[in-house]
Amino acid sequence: MHWRGYVSAVLVTQAGFNFWLTLPLAGLFCAGLSVPIGLPILRLRGVYFAMVTLVLTEVARLAALALPVTQGAKGITSIPLPGEVSVLGLTLIPDFATLANPKLAFYLMAVLLMVICFAALWRIVNSRLGHLCRSLQQNEELSASIGVNTAYLRVIAYSISSFFGGIAGAMFVAISQSIYPSSFQVADSVNFMLNCFLGGLGYVFGPMLGTLLLYFGWDLLFATGRYQLLIYSSLLIALMLVLPNGILSLLDRKGGRK
Repeated sequence: MHWRGYVSAVLVTQAGFNFWLTLPLAGLFCAGLSVPIGLPILRLRGVYFAMVTLVLTEVARLAALALPVTQGAKGITSIPLPGEVSVLGLTLIPDFATLANPKLAFYLMAVLLMVICFAALWRIVNSRLGHLCRSLQQNEELSASIGVNTAYLRVIAYSISSFFGGIAGAMFVAISQSIYPSSFQVADSVNFMLNCFLGGLGYVFGPMLGTLLLYFGWDLLFATGRYQLLIYSSLLIALMLVLPNGILSLLDRKGGRK
């Protein structure tokens, strides 16, 4: 999410763009950048792919420290709140700086974007592209043998996820009004992957469920004191052994029994 957030921050503070315009631009930039990055790394499998993605997180952090456009370790601060959007004199979205409670506006904006993004993902998953991607997940060799371009599908899926990641990065910058090279660490990438694995990689709502469980579960385990991390990691390992396809795979098992 490094470059995803920086795209919006640079466009708003240095190019004078309206925040709302940077939302799709950040997504498109990340989707385009994911193609040359994805072509070589998507050939990897398993732990090797995970290792490369973690390395890319550190590469992004070091690049943000070195490039002048990101202002190095100082980061980009004092990012203005989202401005007004109006059409023919009619205000569709007010200037957040003029609102009495910008936090409520951010909450409503986040909920609306979440609904739109999940609706788009649901449509993609249930389209021909989604069915082809699921065939790769089940048996990639069989899919390739019947003429499915597996390399092309991997890059497309990577680009789509990067597009939504770009939107998420722009949202993060708008809410925090600042971004630094240290804003995202390797640990954040690990947590993002855990969220997806726990909820279920093959489900639209899997990452959301995994995020909720890990976020609130960690707080509930706080009462265990020094055993918090031990219990937390043991539960994660047990769940991944019992439910390797995520918690939502229980729905498939119940459906199969019927």
